[in-house]
Amino acid sequence: MKLLQEYISIKIHQTDLNLTSFIKSQLEPFNLAPEQNLVMMLLWEKDGLTQNEVAQKLDKDKTNIARMASNLEKKGLIKRIGCPNDRRSVRLYLTPCGKKLGEQVLPIAEEFDKIVCKGLSNEEVQQLERLLSKINKNVHT
Repeated sequence: MKLLQEYISIKIHQTDLNLTSFIKSQLEPFNLAPEQNLVMMLLWEKDGLTQNEVAQKLDKDKTNIARMASNLEKKGLIKRIGCPNDRRSVRLYLTPCGKKLGEQVLPIAEEFDKIVCKGLSNEEVQQLERLLSKINKNVHT
């Protein structure tokens, strides 16, 4: 029988907790939770995504994304606008405040990525991405 610390799933979980804790502390001054930041990162990349597109890209359920979008709207960072040709679809747009926040948070995300990948070669990062992709595929089937 394996010891607890020998399970790869436990190591991945512990790494996820460490990463989340670190980025949470970095985002705290901006009143932005790590999950909310993921939504904002997508919108900084491409403004006007639908809630469904965000849910798909983040592999989250639509209800979770709708709740996050509502909270981000209350914070004045985004505006939710219904699509005129599809009543069930809602697009998310950055407010001027949300755009300005990106100028502060994106450099933090860049620095975070550098910290996480410190000491790893490009090949190792690509290999890690492939391995994580395989693991994700294994548990999604």
